[in-house]
Amino acid sequence: MTRTSTQPELGRSSRALRLFAWNINGIAPFIQKPITSYFTSDKAGHSQPKASLRDFLQRHEFPEAVLLQEVKINPSDSASINAVSRAIKRGTSEPGANPDYVAHLCLPSDKFNATGFGRKVYGVCSIVRQDFVDLYVDSMRTVDWDTEGRFSVIKTRETHDLPKLAIFNVYMVNGTDNAYKDPATGEVAGTRHTRKLAVHHLLQTEVRELESNGYQVIIAGDINIAVAKIDGHPNLRIAPHQHVLNRRDFTRRFLGRSDTSGSEADEVGSVDEGASAGLNMVDTFRSLHPNKKGYTYYPRGRSFGESCDRVDMIICSRSFAESCTEAGMLATPADRGTSDHVPIYATFRRPNHLGVDFSTVSPSAS
Repeated sequence: MTRTSTQPELGRSSRALRLFAWNINGIAPFIQKPITSYFTSDKAGHSQPKASLRDFLQRHEFPEAVLLQEVKINPSDSASINAVSRAIKRGTSEPGANPDYVAHLCLPSDKFNATGFGRKVYGVCSIVRQDFVDLYVDSMRTVDWDTEGRFSVIKTRETHDLPKLAIFNVYMVNGTDNAYKDPATGEVAGTRHTRKLAVHHLLQTEVRELESNGYQVIIAGDINIAVAKIDGHPNLRIAPHQHVLNRRDFTRRFLGRSDTSGSEADEVGSVDEGASAGLNMVDTFRSLHPNKKGYTYYPRGRSFGESCDRVDMIICSRSFAESCTEAGMLATPADRGTSDHVPIYATFRRPNHLGVDFSTVSPSAS
């Protein structure tokens, strides 16, 4: 990895760290040349966003990272894996100042729980600016407690203008009554609800360890939970009741609070009591927009906005939250494209704009 003592011209990164996350529901349209756009031009002749990763990067001023979930690539499909890298490279007709990108893929290896659709299931891809990698990134890795291709971690080193960061690209388990099998033996070890709660615990433990080692942590992606009434339209999902408990477990572990909407306040003791010692992280969108309704999941086959939920989030360590200047979602049918989710984003000021010495700040401080 190349290192340099001087900061390159990083566009927006000279002022901010800008992240996008998007459950893309299959990356094939973005790497297959015959598909050039999500939709044809509308009646007024307005062009729609292209189904192009490079176009997405360019339209959004070359963010530091775009974290994709549910890429649906067979782990043995080297052609598609290579196509992703080609799709994010600077084109020959682009200005030389435009940045290049690198991709870190985490694809499933679990032969018992990730076999659907010809093994084109799950998978995440972290797309990161090459100049950001060169200057800041120590590693891009997976986690040892997941084999379904759901987690990728970008770790940066501390510099004069950036603290140590651990940026998680996450595609959290969708809780269902379907069987979850031990990935080593294939024996049934509970349901997908069981596995979802286990993943909450495993991720919480890893985040806590990173914070204790001085990292500011960002978790971005598809959480597969809408945490409060304001996050579901027309209603927040309350049946089957296990979804209520899953939501309560997540909010306790990561946001450091109990979701007290409706009957959920009466469910004390129904989830792991160890979850009560939450990380006290901050939901960036809700922190900046306490009363604003905004949604990220818009199922296809229904009118856009008829039924939707905010199940995609960017949350961060509490002591890093002050640096978040904007957070939102691109909630239009065009931005949803071929997916059933829309992209979300957050921007973080650099610490030197805050006057914060992160070496003396405890990430879990309230």
